[in-house]
Amino acid sequence: MNMMEQTLSYQGLYYVLMGKISPLDGVGPKELGLDRLVARVFDGFVKEVVLATNFTNEGEATAHYITAMLRPKGIVVSRIARGVPVGGELEYVDSGTLAQAFRERKACGV
Repeated sequence: MNMMEQTLSYQGLYYVLMGKISPLDGVGPKELGLDRLVARVFDGFVKEVVLATNFTNEGEATAHYITAMLRPKGIVVSRIARGVPVGGELEYVDSGTLAQAFRERKACGV
Protein backbone atom coordinates (compact mmCIF):
# COMPACT_ATOMS: atom_id res chain seq x y z
CA MET A 1 0.00 0.00 0.00
CA ASN A 2 2.86 2.40 0.73
CA MET A 3 4.11 1.99 -2.83
CA MET A 4 0.67 2.91 -4.19
CA GLU A 5 0.62 6.01 -2.00
CA GLN A 6 4.03 7.06 -3.32
CA THR A 7 2.84 6.99 -6.93
CA LEU A 8 0.30 9.77 -6.24
CA SER A 9 -1.79 8.16 -8.99
CA TYR A 10 -4.61 6.64 -6.94
CA GLN A 11 -7.03 8.55 -4.75
CA GLY A 12 -9.46 5.79 -3.73
CA LEU A 13 -9.91 3.42 -0.84
CA TYR A 14 -7.82 0.32 -0.12
CA TYR A 15 -8.56 -3.13 1.13
CA VAL A 16 -5.46 -5.18 1.94
CA LEU A 17 -5.94 -8.95 1.81
CA MET A 18 -2.78 -9.75 3.77
CA GLY A 19 -2.39 -13.02 1.93
CA LYS A 20 -3.26 -15.06 -1.12
CA ILE A 21 -5.21 -18.18 -1.93
CA SER A 22 -2.83 -21.09 -1.53
CA PRO A 23 -4.49 -24.50 -1.22
CA LEU A 24 -1.14 -26.21 -0.59
CA ASP A 25 -0.68 -23.99 2.47
CA GLY A 26 -4.28 -24.41 3.61
CA VAL A 27 -5.24 -20.83 2.73
CA GLY A 28 -8.59 -20.42 1.02
CA PRO A 29 -11.05 -17.57 0.52
CA LYS A 30 -12.42 -17.96 4.05
CA GLU A 31 -8.96 -17.59 5.61
CA LEU A 32 -8.38 -14.37 3.65
CA GLY A 33 -11.57 -12.82 4.95
CA LEU A 34 -12.98 -12.26 1.48
CA ASP A 35 -16.44 -11.97 3.05
CA ARG A 36 -15.29 -8.64 4.55
CA LEU A 37 -14.09 -7.50 1.13
CA VAL A 38 -17.46 -8.39 -0.42
CA ALA A 39 -19.31 -6.50 2.34
CA ARG A 40 -17.17 -3.42 1.71
CA VAL A 41 -17.61 -3.62 -2.06
CA PHE A 42 -21.38 -3.79 -1.79
CA ASP A 43 -21.73 -0.87 0.62
CA GLY A 44 -23.05 1.22 -2.28
CA PHE A 45 -19.99 3.37 -2.96
CA VAL A 46 -17.65 1.04 -4.82
CA LYS A 47 -17.76 1.17 -8.63
CA GLU A 48 -14.50 -0.58 -9.43
CA VAL A 49 -12.11 -2.96 -7.72
CA VAL A 50 -8.49 -2.72 -8.86
CA LEU A 51 -6.56 -5.87 -8.03
CA ALA A 52 -2.87 -5.59 -7.21
CA THR A 53 -1.89 -9.19 -6.55
CA ASN A 54 1.50 -10.65 -7.37
CA PHE A 55 1.86 -12.37 -10.72
CA THR A 56 2.54 -15.76 -9.15
CA ASN A 57 0.27 -18.80 -9.37
CA GLU A 58 -1.25 -17.91 -6.00
CA GLY A 59 -1.69 -14.26 -6.96
CA GLU A 60 -3.32 -15.25 -10.24
CA ALA A 61 -5.67 -17.65 -8.44
CA THR A 62 -6.61 -14.98 -5.92
CA ALA A 63 -7.30 -12.41 -8.64
CA HIS A 64 -9.34 -14.94 -10.62
CA TYR A 65 -11.42 -15.89 -7.59
CA ILE A 66 -12.17 -12.28 -6.65
CA THR A 67 -13.03 -11.42 -10.25
CA ALA A 68 -15.38 -14.40 -10.53
CA MET A 69 -17.03 -13.34 -7.27
CA LEU A 70 -17.55 -9.64 -8.10
CA ARG A 71 -17.97 -9.30 -11.87
CA PRO A 72 -21.32 -11.20 -12.07
CA LYS A 73 -22.66 -8.71 -9.50
CA GLY A 74 -21.93 -5.78 -11.84
CA ILE A 75 -18.71 -4.57 -10.22
CA VAL A 76 -15.96 -3.53 -12.63
CA VAL A 77 -12.82 -5.50 -11.81
CA SER A 78 -9.46 -4.50 -13.25
CA ARG A 79 -5.88 -5.40 -12.51
CA ILE A 80 -2.66 -3.43 -12.42
CA ALA A 81 -0.58 -3.93 -15.55
CA ARG A 82 2.59 -5.94 -15.76
CA GLY A 83 5.47 -5.87 -18.14
CA VAL A 84 8.63 -3.96 -18.90
CA PRO A 85 9.58 -1.56 -16.07
CA VAL A 86 9.82 2.17 -16.78
CA GLY A 87 13.39 2.94 -17.71
CA GLY A 88 14.15 -0.74 -18.27
CA GLU A 89 16.44 -1.90 -21.05
CA LEU A 90 14.86 -4.54 -23.27
CA GLU A 91 18.01 -6.67 -23.40
CA TYR A 92 17.75 -7.20 -19.63
CA VAL A 93 14.07 -8.20 -19.58
CA ASP A 94 13.23 -11.91 -19.52
CA SER A 95 11.21 -13.35 -22.41
CA GLY A 96 8.13 -14.08 -20.27
CA THR A 97 7.89 -10.48 -19.07
CA LEU A 98 8.42 -9.16 -22.59
CA ALA A 99 5.76 -11.51 -24.00
CA GLN A 100 3.26 -10.39 -21.35
CA ALA A 101 4.01 -6.72 -22.03
CA PHE A 102 3.42 -7.33 -25.74
CA ARG A 103 0.09 -9.07 -25.09
CA GLU A 104 -1.09 -6.21 -22.88
CA ARG A 105 0.06 -3.40 -25.16
CA LYS A 106 -2.06 -0.27 -25.68
CA ALA A 107 -2.41 2.10 -28.62
CA CYS A 108 -0.14 5.14 -28.49
CA GLY A 109 -1.79 8.47 -27.73
CA VAL A 110 -1.22 11.21 -30.30
